[in-house]
Formats: sequence, structure tokens, C-alpha cells
Amino acid sequence: MNNAMNTAYATLVAADTVRFERILPGPVERVWAFLTESDKRAQWLAAGEMELREGGSVELVFRNSELTANDDPPPEKYARYGAESRMHGRIIACEPPRLLAYTWDGTSEVRFELSAQGDEVRLLLTHTRLPDREQMLSVAGGWHTHLDILVDRLDGRMSPGFWTTHTRLEAEYAQRIP
Repeated sequence: MNNAMNTAYATLVAADTVRFERILPGPVERVWAFLTESDKRAQWLAAGEMELREGGSVELVFRNSELTANDDPPPEKYARYGAESRMHGRIIACEPPRLLAYTWDGTSEVRFELSAQGDEVRLLLTHTRLPDREQMLSVAGGWHTHLDILVDRLDGRMSPGFWTTHTRLEAEYAQRIP
């Protein structure tokens, strides 16, 4: 597996858009299941139901403090996310098992694109319409942390603490993103 790709930082592709690329163990259908099935998605991002059709509803039930062991408590600014938090959206595009896009909390949009590369899968995640730099830093640190956990889950490894990692990465993005 391409470890350099799997620790790659987000790329700023527009003033309101960050993009991540990861190479994951395949096949594409397995990765698609980790994006769309509540029990599998709960292992790296959030549980919750998705109506996998254009216009369908999305509910993400976050329990970030339960994603990993040996973690720090959330930083004060994220204290409200230490327990359960919920986000609702609508499916914008759904082409199983290659494309999933939905609104994110009513203001921004997230898009997952999957493509087979031999036995591996290229995941391209693009988060657009981020309203300000503070949100961009939070989103970049969050997605980076969540995607690292996804890679670990797919590879059968334990992940370092979610909040410990997110805090470090958000500070690094504050230096990387103008």
C-alpha cells in the first residue's frame, strides 16, 4: 500500500474547497460499504442511515470519542462533540459503487469518488462550500483524522486517539492553509 499517499495532507483546490486522496485496500465494493453502511461507517466516521438515491436523506451520528482507544478528551472548542452529535444532509449524487455526494450540515458539500487501481482503490474526497478559514481548518483536520482511521480499519490496525490526532493535524493545517 502507498503509505505516502495515505498520510497525504489535504490540497486546497479553491478558496472554499479541500481535497484528499487516499489509496485503500480493495475491492471498490468493500470501500463503498464503509462509506454507505451505518455499521461499517460507524467504525471510522459516523453511524446513521442514508437513503442511497438522489434527494435521499443522510443522517450522520458522530461519536468521535468512541472511535479510538487511549484518546485525550476533546479540546474545549469541540467539547460539545465529545458525546454524540448529529448532522443531516441530502444526497446530491449516488452512483454505486463509484460516487457519493451529499450536503454537509446544510452549508457545505462532501463528495467521495472511488476508482479501482489493481487490488487497491483510489478515494478522492472533496469538501466544498466551506464558509471560512476556521471551518476549513476544522474540516481538514477532521477528514484527515477520519480517513487515517478508515485506512487503519481496512488494514486491520488500531488507530491513535481521534482527538489527539485531530488536535495535532488542525494545528498543522493552520500552518499549511493561508
